[in-house]
Amino acid sequence: MNPIYVSRRRNNIIVKFLCLGAAAFGVTWLALILFTLFYNGITGLNLAVFTQDTPPPGSTDGGLRNAIIGSIMMTVIGVGIGAPLGLFAGTYLAEYGKHDKLTSVIRFINDILLSAPSIIIGLFIYGAVVIPMRGFSAIAGCLALAVIVIPVVVRTTEDMLGLVPNPLREAASALGMPRSLVIRRIAYRAARAGLITGVLLATARVAGETAPLLFTALSNQFFSLDLTRTMANLPVTINNFVQSPYAYWKQLAWAGALLITLTVLALNIGARILGAERTSK
Repeated sequence: MNPIYVSRRRNNIIVKFLCLGAAAFGVTWLALILFTLFYNGITGLNLAVFTQDTPPPGSTDGGLRNAIIGSIMMTVIGVGIGAPLGLFAGTYLAEYGKHDKLTSVIRFINDILLSAPSIIIGLFIYGAVVIPMRGFSAIAGCLALAVIVIPVVVRTTEDMLGLVPNPLREAASALGMPRSLVIRRIAYRAARAGLITGVLLATARVAGETAPLLFTALSNQFFSLDLTRTMANLPVTINNFVQSPYAYWKQLAWAGALLITLTVLALNIGARILGAERTSK
């Protein structure tokens, strides 16, 4: 047998086993983390978690209702602000400014924001919003989450619109449709599943962010819907409870972490399903 072939086959087997070993190592630790989370989180899940507010120090009666509602409000508002801005910016990059010099600059800045640590964004909003307002507020938290959402939606929007075949646009333009109508009626509809997937991925990204909220919305032990004041939220509440000396607070922290994990998992599964439907079509 050719010695070169034998050597290549041996090297291929070695590299294959190294790759499998690295994958098994990573998956094992991930499985242990998830097992620990589910094991400790399920024991803390009960009806009181969803119907009662966070307990005072030393109490063994309470839940996470105010933190859950606060997280939902800030996430929805943050995505509601960031997703349209990201959609419009991504549309410009893919449809209007494909050959402009400004496009490369915008894309470069967007890539920086996409990989920027969330704590940096939190510090920026702290200096730009919290200090001028002279206090922490849920509004600042929503803006911080919106800044994180924008680059994710920009990237997915540009990529999804870039996959729409140009003959579809040309056929619509040949019928006399203006550029804006071609984008809305043709490009957006063709890339609808991908655009929704981008929004879901952005929502999953900000659902468990803690660092930006520590510098903006902070937290609150009470139920509040006032966006101009501090507002309870799951990430910061978990961060505070897990460092406390109270066993019940730590149990609630595990339950809150499990809720966030399940939410992010559901959003990612939904994004995968939409992506699979788009690919099959």
